[in-house]
Amino acid sequence: MRQTRRSIAARALAIVAVIATLAGCAPSPVPDRFAIAGGGVTGVYYSFGAELAEEYSARFGAAVTVDETNGSVDNLQRVGDGRALLGFAQSDAAADAVAGAGAFPEPLPVAAIARLYDEYVHVVVRSDSDLARLADLEGRAVSLGASGSGVNLVARRVLDAAGVSPADVTDEELGLAESIAALRAGDIEAFFWVGGLPTPGLTELFADTPSRLLSIESATVERVNAEHGGVYRLAEFPIGAYGRAEATATMTVPNYLMVADSTSDDEVVALLASLFDSRSRIAADVPAAALLDRRQAIFTDPVSLHPGAVAYYRDARD
Repeated sequence: MRQTRRSIAARALAIVAVIATLAGCAPSPVPDRFAIAGGGVTGVYYSFGAELAEEYSARFGAAVTVDETNGSVDNLQRVGDGRALLGFAQSDAAADAVAGAGAFPEPLPVAAIARLYDEYVHVVVRSDSDLARLADLEGRAVSLGASGSGVNLVARRVLDAAGVSPADVTDEELGLAESIAALRAGDIEAFFWVGGLPTPGLTELFADTPSRLLSIESATVERVNAEHGGVYRLAEFPIGAYGRAEATATMTVPNYLMVADSTSDDEVVALLASLFDSRSRIAADVPAAALLDRRQAIFTDPVSLHPGAVAYYRDARD
């Protein structure tokens, strides 16, 4: 079921009022109120967060909100300083956060509780564009993603590896919704996006505006990995993705569900149990959730797995 910006936002507001009656007198294992750091409202993080918020509200009687954010870097900062209990983050941004590198001047006290799914790096142009390869982006108006996003982090690394200095493009630093609107209007010639398949906003773009994807070739992926620790994987957009008739080379990066180090083991176990119990229902609206797998969820290197998550996966069985 495709979700519009209005329907997702309405659901996110509605779930705040959902207070379910808990059986017995045992206290809830999670806070009465908490936020999930999502992303832009047309992206997968926000859709996934809205589904999780609904699940947690119903199961625990908690008032759960989904925050619209700039993405991975912003989410990690919100989790680290306590504004959000949970947040989605690309593995590359999470690795920088725990190391105190890149956008993070000091290490953040955060940990992973699950590896979720792989995100695809999109470089989107209009079908009638003369842009044919990454090198052609030099001197063009391109959105590298919102400041504070994992998209911006990846876009700069990809351009660098393709021999294009990020300083040599006109970077509009737009979020996904703004990038889509700007491409439709002709205000930019290309934009980067990193997200699960399919990303709702891009499904709508490809349906109403003839668009295509630029390839990210294997040599570029190898150079990015050589420089940044090997977290990226060569991949393809499959035939049929966004209604396209051809496969396109790209790269993927895994994402993690993150919490603060200080989150209790009981909270983490409860949150993970609810996540995996509801994955089929969530996947009906967020196809990327179908990729959730307990056997793969533990692989979050170089980010430490929270002790509560270690306990959950040790005891859980599919």
